[in-house]
Amino acid sequence: MQEAAQRRGVNPEAYADQVVTRFQETWKDLEISCDDFIRTTQARHIRVVRAVLQGLWEKGEIYRGDYQGWYCVPDERFWTEKDLVDGRCPDCLRPVEEIVEPNYFFRMSAYQSWLIAYIEAHPGFIQPAHRRNEVLGFLRQPLGDLCISRPKTRLSWGIPLPFDPQFVTYVWFDALLNYVTAAGYLEDEVRFNAIWPNALHLVGKDILTTHSVYWPTMLQAIGLPQPRAIFAHGWWVIQGEKMSKRSGNAIKPLDLVASFGADAFRYLLIREMTPGQDAEFDPVRLVSSYQTDLANTLGNLLHRVVNMIERYCSGLIPEPEVETATESILRIECEELADKIFAKVDALLVNQALAQIMEVLETVNRYLEQSAPWKLAKTGPAERIGTILYNAAETIRIASILLQPVLPKKSAELWRRLGWQSPKVLREGLVWGRLVPGTPVTAGEPLFPRLA
Repeated sequence: MQEAAQRRGVNPEAYADQVVTRFQETWKDLEISCDDFIRTTQARHIRVVRAVLQGLWEKGEIYRGDYQGWYCVPDERFWTEKDLVDGRCPDCLRPVEEIVEPNYFFRMSAYQSWLIAYIEAHPGFIQPAHRRNEVLGFLRQPLGDLCISRPKTRLSWGIPLPFDPQFVTYVWFDALLNYVTAAGYLEDEVRFNAIWPNALHLVGKDILTTHSVYWPTMLQAIGLPQPRAIFAHGWWVIQGEKMSKRSGNAIKPLDLVASFGADAFRYLLIREMTPGQDAEFDPVRLVSSYQTDLANTLGNLLHRVVNMIERYCSGLIPEPEVETATESILRIECEELADKIFAKVDALLVNQALAQIMEVLETVNRYLEQSAPWKLAKTGPAERIGTILYNAAETIRIASILLQPVLPKKSAELWRRLGWQSPKVLREGLVWGRLVPGTPVTAGEPLFPRLA
């Protein structure tokens, strides 16, 4: 960032101010919201970093020494000779430079045995399991101390060490602390104690070492509890190769939003990736999932049900009569669905959660085909038609609540068409029977138009 800012003739923080707006604008385009937005240039974060550094310095957890190693500027990381790949950075494969300089070190090696014991005693601390084994394998080798500073003569931008202003804090020591800063550490004790025991870090697998080795040892030295879990997700790959601008195989998210819409884009990414594993980006598969899950299973189902309510029930949510055994099974499945989905989400099996919701909606499609209200309109009692359509509409409503975190706009539109007003706490709407008979429905274009 410092070098990029220098090329543009601006100071690094001003350049970062420009860059950050791109993320914020993209998140709006993707319907991504957050409870807090933290930058490591904010005063609240700087105060925490300096307080932590000073505390560790006074406890003797930080010392001064000389550092010699191979340095990768883009990754802001030192490597040993054995780490290099053909003389280059093992992460980004760009050239490194040899540096010898005085610096400050955190006594990370003192916590190696403790960390191994902690990971072994808490099997769910690092997920998935193969990443846990990877970290334990790394910890079987000698663990050195962590260089936590950079001299200002080389890197002027950063948080100055409180005990030596000629040095700034190493980016990873600084950045990792923003987890506790955002949770309110040293600023809001009530907020911090409410958030931190349940903290879950969702990180890319390429930064697993910093999160599962550096960070736990830092927290232990500070005297803070560990997060509940650290989950390393995989990469999107094309023909097995990681997407990157450098490789020229990157996909621009907003291009896909233009094709599918933001809600569908969110759904497709979650549906097609198994958390913890790499996922092959396949445009053909994305189109297939869109047509199958969104256009057919959800969108067309809603379209059919609303149109039949308009045609056979005067456009009003019908009053259900006595349910049959089939409808009883469908109702019970819906009543149990939320707990199943929450369990999947807690286990970060969000792709499986979406699949399970779609299975219930497919059950509704089969229920309609078997019940055939369009045939009953010619021969059967109107009450029976109303019962069928009420059960179908109510199942769609409950499924859509569980889909709402992934499909925020489309779910709201679905509720509007069913005439349902969502409560402030969406979970309250998961109780069966919340669709009010006599409420007008609203027909419209398919929720997810078929792709041309």
